[in-house]
Amino acid sequence: MNLKFLKLALILGIVGSIYSFDQEYLSKYRHHTVYQILTESEKDVEFLTVIEKKLGIKFDYWNEANTLNKWTHLMIKSELNSDFEEMMRSLKMSYSVLIEDVGSYIEKQLISNSKINEVGNDFDYGKYHTLDEISKWMNDTQAAFPKFVSVFNVSRSYEGKVINVMKISVPSSVKKPAIWFDGGIHAREWISPATVIYMAHMFLSNYSVDPDVTKILDNFDLYVLPVFNPDGYDYTWKKDRLWRKTRSKTKIPGCYGADPNRNWDEHFCENGASKDPCSDTYCGMSPFSEIEIRGVANFISKNNDSIVSYLNFHSYSQLWMTPWGYTTKKPRDFEIQDNGSAAAVNALSKLYGTKYQHGNIASTIYVASGSSVDWTYDTAKIVYSYAVELRDQGKYGFLLPPDQIIPTGLETFEAMKALAIYILKQLK
Repeated sequence: MNLKFLKLALILGIVGSIYSFDQEYLSKYRHHTVYQILTESEKDVEFLTVIEKKLGIKFDYWNEANTLNKWTHLMIKSELNSDFEEMMRSLKMSYSVLIEDVGSYIEKQLISNSKINEVGNDFDYGKYHTLDEISKWMNDTQAAFPKFVSVFNVSRSYEGKVINVMKISVPSSVKKPAIWFDGGIHAREWISPATVIYMAHMFLSNYSVDPDVTKILDNFDLYVLPVFNPDGYDYTWKKDRLWRKTRSKTKIPGCYGADPNRNWDEHFCENGASKDPCSDTYCGMSPFSEIEIRGVANFISKNNDSIVSYLNFHSYSQLWMTPWGYTTKKPRDFEIQDNGSAAAVNALSKLYGTKYQHGNIASTIYVASGSSVDWTYDTAKIVYSYAVELRDQGKYGFLLPPDQIIPTGLETFEAMKALAIYILKQLK
């Protein structure tokens, strides 16, 4: 073990064995580079496919190669940098380096996270947490707010992990409409569970303090699922920091998991999804083949008479989006959906000036069939269905430093409040 790995092991050892990362984990993405490519035309996107074939590799796309964002982010091994850059220049394509060494960014994120010292048994909301820590937080929160909070099992993962949902419900004499929000459907997007957890905390701690929060909880129940994909999330802490999918077996040995946000029974495995089990956007063997997705979908179906809004949090790109994902055509409810997005991003930007774009998924980020939001809107009839891409826009990508957790949580909480108030007005 070299000195860098020894230093990291010593630092991480301070917080106990759950943070003991082995050398293979730490070195997996050392000498990998993330590039930013200007893709203004379909020809530019096609050129990337040509370069892949010439290099004999598959790029790891951090965002989908398309012309909507104009900038495509992809990761390759640094040993291929010279050949890649030479091909880019020969094709007169514009590019820059976003992250020179992904492995060092992973190491920095883990070191920063490990240095955050929690006081006693207090849960630190400015820190990334393991699956076990999040599970304990849910139980502790239920114990701290017994009149408002209940935790229940909604499904199990492929590996048998319990998938728990937290319900926040201020006692009422009438049945209230509900808002559902979840994080961690894509395992490597750590800011997503962290933000969902922080927002749940803010709703609970600000009831009877913040008039808007009080109004929201007096009129809505909240369903909170911090980690949708527990097998994948756990894997990002133990084996592969940048794992995205579930961990189910596929028909190809060595290729695991499906993309849980391509596995819903809504235009299943059409454009924007792959039938290749080794692909990061593999749709799965069939709709709802992934037990995690099937369990949540069953619960939402049984409760769609009360759930009026569904939010699926991701990272990164700073986008607040509505259906459809499978087509650029806009649904009949687009205007009232997008007005909700506008209310959310306007409130969000007032805190730190963070700018979000909004629109329907396929026209804002990329075409994606079989997504949660399309299914909740079309099948479960939840009009106010949203997919949100949190910070940032690529400087750190999936490796957002922990010192950005609370700012992200705070601004997103403001967005959530504004959206909830907007929906409440629409329902009356």
